[in-house]
Amino acid sequence: MGGLLQGINSVSEWIMRFSVTNLLWLLFNLPIVFLVMNLVFADQLADAYILIGLLIVLAPFVLVPSTAAMFALVREWMMKDDSISLWKSFLQFYKKEYGKMWKAGIPITVLWGIWAADVYYLHEKNTVFFFATLLLGVVLYVWTIYFFSAQAHFNANFKTLCKKAFILTFGRPFAFLLLTIGSGVILYVSVNGLPFLIPFFTGSLISFLSFSVFYKLVENAQKKG
Repeated sequence: MGGLLQGINSVSEWIMRFSVTNLLWLLFNLPIVFLVMNLVFADQLADAYILIGLLIVLAPFVLVPSTAAMFALVREWMMKDDSISLWKSFLQFYKKEYGKMWKAGIPITVLWGIWAADVYYLHEKNTVFFFATLLLGVVLYVWTIYFFSAQAHFNANFKTLCKKAFILTFGRPFAFLLLTIGSGVILYVSVNGLPFLIPFFTGSLISFLSFSVFYKLVENAQKKG
């Protein structure tokens, strides 16, 4: 009975970690959430363009720093630090890395903005280039989550973090597939099957999966080195 209760407590604790972290991430992204919800229900193309423009402007200053803080918090779980306060730790990571991450967020947002513009332009122009651009988006996605994992784990400058993310993206094909399929399943289930996951688990689940894969690769590299 004691083992069963211990197992239930452990599961409950992990559920709490995922849900609180995800809610904190959304709380710090309220302007982004508001714009996305309005974009989903926008019925005028001009309104959609304005909302997209606002999203691009806000992303480096809102989305990127909060996502960096979420990955840093997940790293604490992986380091087996069970005594941390989720709220205090998230706020600490957010404040500590904000200056560095909004600067890093500008080129990251530009890359994603160029990709989105290409997808929009090519979806009715050229089918081959359209699907090639979608594939490039998958590569950019994996690179981005490796970047966030690296910034949570290493004290390095933007150029070094980009290089580490690039090497992992193109140098570990099995991990690439695992991250792509795993993230795709989480997003698909969240959007089409269990939408309640979005406010409580989706972001934290993806960050946990991403950092778990990243950390395993780093550990293996250190053992070989």
